[in-house]
Amino acid sequence: MANHLPRHQHGGNLSQLRQRSGTDSLVDFSANLNPLGPPEWLRPLISAHISDLVHYPDPHCSALTQAVADRFTTTPDQVLIGNGASELLHLLIRGLAKTRLVVPVPSYADYDEVARLHAMHVTSLVLSESNGFALELDTLEACLDEGRAADTLVILGQPNNPTGSQLAVEELRALIQRHPLTTFLIDESFLDLSDTPVSLGHERPANAIVLQSLTKTYAIAGLRLGIALGNAELMARCRRLQPLWSVNTLAQEVGQAALADDDYRQRSRAFVREQRQALAEMVAQLPGVSVFPGNANFLLCRLDHPQLDAVHLTEQALQQGIALRACDNFAGLDARYFRVAVRPAAEQQRLEQVLTGLLAPRRAIPRKRKTPAIMFQGTGSNAGKSVLTAALCRILYQDGFDVAPFKAQNMSLNSFVTRDGGEMGRAQVMQAQACRLDPDVRMNPVLLKPNSDTGSQIIVLGKAVGNMHFRAYGEHKRDIFEQVKRSYDSLAAEHQVMVLEGAGSPAEINLKSGDIVNMNMARYADAPVLLVGDIDRGGVFASFVGTMELLNEAERHQVAGFVINRFRGDATLLGSALDATLRHSGKPVLGVVPYLHRLGLPEEDSVSFKQGTLHTSTDAMTEDGLDIAIIDLPHISNFTDIDALTIEPDVRLRVVRHADQLGRPDALILPGSKNVAADLIHLRHSGLADCLLKLADDERCEIVGICGGFQMLGTTLRDPHAIEGTNKPLAGLGLLPLDTCLEPDKTTLQTRCQHLPSGHDLIGYEIHHGHTTAAGLQPLAYNAAGELIGGAMRDGRVWGTYLHGLFDADPFRRWFLDRLRQRRGWPCDGRIRACYDLEPAFDRLADTVRAALDMDALYRRIGL
Repeated sequence: MANHLPRHQHGGNLSQLRQRSGTDSLVDFSANLNPLGPPEWLRPLISAHISDLVHYPDPHCSALTQAVADRFTTTPDQVLIGNGASELLHLLIRGLAKTRLVVPVPSYADYDEVARLHAMHVTSLVLSESNGFALELDTLEACLDEGRAADTLVILGQPNNPTGSQLAVEELRALIQRHPLTTFLIDESFLDLSDTPVSLGHERPANAIVLQSLTKTYAIAGLRLGIALGNAELMARCRRLQPLWSVNTLAQEVGQAALADDDYRQRSRAFVREQRQALAEMVAQLPGVSVFPGNANFLLCRLDHPQLDAVHLTEQALQQGIALRACDNFAGLDARYFRVAVRPAAEQQRLEQVLTGLLAPRRAIPRKRKTPAIMFQGTGSNAGKSVLTAALCRILYQDGFDVAPFKAQNMSLNSFVTRDGGEMGRAQVMQAQACRLDPDVRMNPVLLKPNSDTGSQIIVLGKAVGNMHFRAYGEHKRDIFEQVKRSYDSLAAEHQVMVLEGAGSPAEINLKSGDIVNMNMARYADAPVLLVGDIDRGGVFASFVGTMELLNEAERHQVAGFVINRFRGDATLLGSALDATLRHSGKPVLGVVPYLHRLGLPEEDSVSFKQGTLHTSTDAMTEDGLDIAIIDLPHISNFTDIDALTIEPDVRLRVVRHADQLGRPDALILPGSKNVAADLIHLRHSGLADCLLKLADDERCEIVGICGGFQMLGTTLRDPHAIEGTNKPLAGLGLLPLDTCLEPDKTTLQTRCQHLPSGHDLIGYEIHHGHTTAAGLQPLAYNAAGELIGGAMRDGRVWGTYLHGLFDADPFRRWFLDRLRQRRGWPCDGRIRACYDLEPAFDRLADTVRAALDMDALYRRIGL
């Protein structure tokens, strides 16, 4: 009859719980696993050893057995490795062949069940609720019949499940030594997650067996791994009873890595201690709930409620996506008791919301949901994240939502100045335009503007706070992230939906520890992540799968799916590759976005510019096409100043890096720079400076300097505060009578002015450290403060300005181009040939992306 006893029901049966709850988004408080989840090394370790699965595992677990022996300073013959602590419990009870079990209750029900399965007589020592179910040693010793000591097994949980109570290890050792003929099995399955993780396995008494579960400590319940320590004769007997190859190859490898990871265990204990305290305080304030003190990663609770017992409470909570453990089937407990596992803070807040609604509905506060959000991250830089973020912003705007963009940290030399003088990345400005919002520095709270290979100017909430080496910046990430979160919360509170953009790749393993822009930001915003890959660059499927392999479990859970970007051809031909990606990663491809030629939107960064891929409406030179050259500086910034020129039908733009590429253009533009001194030196060393000086004498060519380029055209550049790394004065190109001194205070402001020679109005912005004085310069424009922000020489053929965005004005841009045409003797009628308007480009982009993405799936994930 004993072989047909019903099995005890345990927590953590997700399949059954999901079926009963009717939801896949279940938060499981019924299983007592490490709330941190598996260590980050778990997935790569398993991946590295998958090829070993073609061979049988080591039946003796030799390497893992030796590692355990070394850890506990014992010999391998006193170690037994099993397929979880449950298998070892069965083996040990069978191998011991005792006739009597003494076990305090309530405790893990399998102790009793396995004992009865092997026809043992069970003596249950009922623990008293009055002292928090703590085990009193004198009461236990009174149950130990010395006449039957040789046939008696005592099992003690250390800490005990479900009460969480724990004995001091010295008290436990003394108890065991006082009864040398009785065998004690000490179950330390939860010991590593307790506040006092001292194992009896060190200096283990001869009549003691120690059982440990790596399943609980390392959150590998599906892998199964347990350890037993006991006398060599017993261990040998159990090995003979154990099936061959009981412990698989992967579990053996994981076990060795786990034993070596002290840091993970320490972090886990600290996390459990903090969250357990918060959980206890939260549950205790619920009406009718008492919490028993515990020393593990779970808490035992009692419910005294006029309408509900714990069994009904757990059932009702399950219907709201919360799985608790009813404890009515634990010996010594009844339907009033339930157990709750320690989980991360966000999950515990969800638990509080549900339990308060069930037990104190009048006190229940409606769940304050974070603003719905979604995030684009990439498999690498220039995958198209910025453009897709803008596309989704416009789609949501078209669908009637108040939407805003956000990028926690942007590294770019391409910036913009808001109405109130704050500096932010141009990509977020473009996204704000897609939402038809004014740019706001909260949309890009941190902007890094590299000024050397190892350092950047740091701009926080629109203001420059100084230059910093990347290593030093990393040391301030925690404080900076707090500012980022405040910016996000403030902005998100004002809008219905947020569309976030990441940076680079979330799988940059050298940067993940200090991440504030990818997965950590996604988790904070509770934003599902769409991982974007550029198929035009090749290797997109390998990038998707490889990125997923380098993400930890929490990060993988954040990923909703993949988006293939810049696809040329018939998307139906990708079918088998899409299926394979799903099989390898467990995530679907949610869209294939076609390659959009000549999109007409500002570039995310200078990647395309550096590649020389400027898309203009005139790809080949025509008879009356203007040739405009742009110097590619090593520290080029705000290269989007030339974007408006790309739409003109009579203009061909080209990037010039070497002197022999310059030729004889109709106009040469010297753009902005984040390190004017270094770029000025580059012009001299490359020979471009000499070519520029020769062009200045060419009556046909017009030379234009913008911001840093304006400063380079002058006679002197001084940097007394070493803002750009040197305090030595430098001679400029000498084409304009300017003296520039770099000052610590940075000018950032939007500017409206009139271009004096043409009479056209200009709207743009200034971003510069330099204070420039001039003598004998033909003035071109003044800002509202009366400061000269542009001047010319040589009949207007050599000129410069501090005003970014001046070519965006259609009338001025046409005037500038027509003046170049007049020098060539070509006809010009002053007619505006192209309008620089981003609205048609945004709508075209939105239409294309809407058709390419599974919008129903995305809206479901966002929660709209």
